[in-house]
Amino acid sequence: MPDGDGLTLTLHGAIAEIAPAEWDACAGEGNPFVSHAFLSAVEDSGSTGPGSGWAPRHAVLRDASGRVVACAPGYLKAHSWGEYVFDQGWARALEGAGGRYYPKWQICVPFSPVPGPRLLLRPGAGVSPTAFAAVLAEATERIGVSSCHVTFCTEAEWRAFGEAGWLQREGMQFHWRNACYADFEAFLAALSSRKRKQIRRERRGAATSGLAFRTVLGSEAPPALWAAFHRFYLATVDKRWGAAYLTPRFWPLLGQRLGDRVVLMLAERDGEPVAGALNLRGADALYGRNWGAVVEAPFLHFELCYYRAIEYAIAHGIPRVEAGAQGEHKIARGYLPVPTFSAHWLRHAGLRRAVAEFLRREREALAAERDALAGLSPFRAEDAPSGTTSRGAAKVG
Repeated sequence: MPDGDGLTLTLHGAIAEIAPAEWDACAGEGNPFVSHAFLSAVEDSGSTGPGSGWAPRHAVLRDASGRVVACAPGYLKAHSWGEYVFDQGWARALEGAGGRYYPKWQICVPFSPVPGPRLLLRPGAGVSPTAFAAVLAEATERIGVSSCHVTFCTEAEWRAFGEAGWLQREGMQFHWRNACYADFEAFLAALSSRKRKQIRRERRGAATSGLAFRTVLGSEAPPALWAAFHRFYLATVDKRWGAAYLTPRFWPLLGQRLGDRVVLMLAERDGEPVAGALNLRGADALYGRNWGAVVEAPFLHFELCYYRAIEYAIAHGIPRVEAGAQGEHKIARGYLPVPTFSAHWLRHAGLRRAVAEFLRREREALAAERDALAGLSPFRAEDAPSGTTSRGAAKVG
């Protein structure tokens, strides 16, 4: 698929078709979710591929010498599950008008609402985000799918997509920022008295539940521990009436391939693991990803997913903790609202016009929601982390 300037775009049905060194030269080391190691663990475990509704279709841009100068993780989707940016209403509208929405092309990290780069550009290769966005739009037209969706991209990429004519969408998550706290008590000292007491009460409740807590790195986790974690994962899926996208083979592959970038917070009873929260460590963030438990204990979710992640970030000088999608309850625990970004290329002109108007109204509603959440910050005004307003809500453009 020639694209001018001596560059050629190819689409690949497996990450194994791209050499790890070539892919990672574009992906960098900052965000583990776009690494060849993570994406190959998803595919090799059978979590994507036949029968999953996620058919890998990665985009690779090469120069005249055949060197990979840009790439993007992509999947042909037969449904809209496991994405965390919801477009089912768009699908119903197009199909109700006699069109066909699926398959669509999704540029994303599977099953992971983790913000990060999606246009992976080799440094010094001269490919701009706007140019790559235009190439992806042209490829969407050529392969004949209804649309292309780039979810949880960076704000800079989001702006580049807008310059290339894509529709822009915003969302919201809740992240914790490390204000160079000396320890967890220093973090608590920055909170209002009421919130400080609440967190201490919750941590005491978890500590007196008869459970022991510890942290295990991916390189240290034996197969039996990954088997236990899959049971935790299934327990969470069952509670939420969801689908188990990730197979039992995924977890040990993840530990093998990402090693110490995998950080597992465990709760044990009588030496046996009964709950766990899985995190991936990036260059400037600890990313909370999956959690589950086969016991009931007071405040166990808060302890494993929020407070122990904060403690780990403080101890290791990590600038922030991203605790996944949704959850206004996170605000009281020090996780403040931040915007997330996605971009969308819709081939059907009528659907594109309707979605553009929907996104305009959605942005207005989201701005009002952010304003309302600003008053819920647990931080004292003088101790709000940098990058937030005086009332604690994250600044947005």
